Amino acid sequence: MKFFLRLYPFVHALMALLFAGASMALMVIAAHNGWMAVTGGVDTTAGEAVIEAIGLLAAAVVALQISQTITEEEVIRDAHIGAPTRVRRFLSRFMVVIVVAIAVEALVATFKSREKPELMLHAAVMFAAVGIVLAGWGVFIRLNRYAEELEPEAMAEAKSEDQKLE
Repeated sequence: MKFFLRLYPFVHALMALLFAGASMALMVIAAHNGWMAVTGGVDTTAGEAVIEAIGLLAAAVVALQISQTITEEEVIRDAHIGAPTRVRRFLSRFMVVIVVAIAVEALVATFKSREKPELMLHAAVMFAAVGIVLAGWGVFIRLNRYAEELEPEAMAEAKSEDQKLE
């Protein structure tokens, strides 16, 4: 069983590399699409193509952030997510990126709804989702803080793990 447990950092490193590769691919595609939009003529269609490229870049940021988080938490630190502090920090890193990505996608949908008005409901639902996710995240952080106060040693341990990356 210990053999399998020793494989996890390698599997996590592979996953982090795959996420980083996907991020790079999305960045290249976004740059290509943005360049083609700008060189093809400056009009409303080009603006929408640039906004679409921004959506791809937001997805690339999400993939890159996931790659970084996996690398730092699972490969470098080999941290086991169990303490309330570690859970809050781990989830907060994802939530920031996910909220931004959803908001950017909602903006893209808003601009697309100028040509297709039926997409306005889609954009509105996405903006509402951003609000709901932010509210839920706030409640989670508030409740998690109480759990952290019950385990001050876990907070100290999490802070000591941060020094491994400096």
